[in-house]
Amino acid sequence: MNRQPALILAVHGTRDPHGTAVAHSLALRVEEITRQPTHLAFADVLTPTVGDVAARLPGPVVVVPAFLASGYHVRTDIPHQLAKAGRADAVLTPALGAHPAVVATAHRRLTAAGHQTGDAVVLACAGTSDERARAELRDSAHALARRLDTPVSLGYIATGGPTVTEQVTRLRAQGHTRVAVATWLLAPGLFHDRLAGSGAD
Repeated sequence: MNRQPALILAVHGTRDPHGTAVAHSLALRVEEITRQPTHLAFADVLTPTVGDVAARLPGPVVVVPAFLASGYHVRTDIPHQLAKAGRADAVLTPALGAHPAVVATAHRRLTAAGHQTGDAVVLACAGTSDERARAELRDSAHALARRLDTPVSLGYIATGGPTVTEQVTRLRAQGHTRVAVATWLLAPGLFHDRLAGSGAD
């Protein structure tokens, strides 16, 4: 009899309790939809780690990285944790950012936040030094631009440039009276809080 794979939802981790609550809610929602146990694990900051959870689960394991691009944690950290836990057999799915539903959600939330036709838009990403992940983020910005039918500039919060603030300043200097920021983040936390000072409307 084949055993159904155990599902691990791998998130980054944050010390912000609201962000952690979102992660737990996401895992519960996935469990509700898939009708199979979903184990929440953290790639960084919090425990249990992905390796901790994978090591204690019997049978096959599928790990879904709840990340919006395939940067360091997806390409290097999580596979390393799985290998160290003796779970080189685990299946690691792609990151979530490429899925059309994520872009649709960013669009919906941007509209709910007050975006108006004609506003300049910055897609605010955590940032990465991985060029492949940066290419994925550019693709996400293009996908959102197609949905909005307006150009979308990419801005970084922590790693890389231009920063979100630099992009907002540049767009204002070009004559845009309103600049909106679409957050390419999955949960509240330090990076999301930094956006309040970006100068966007």
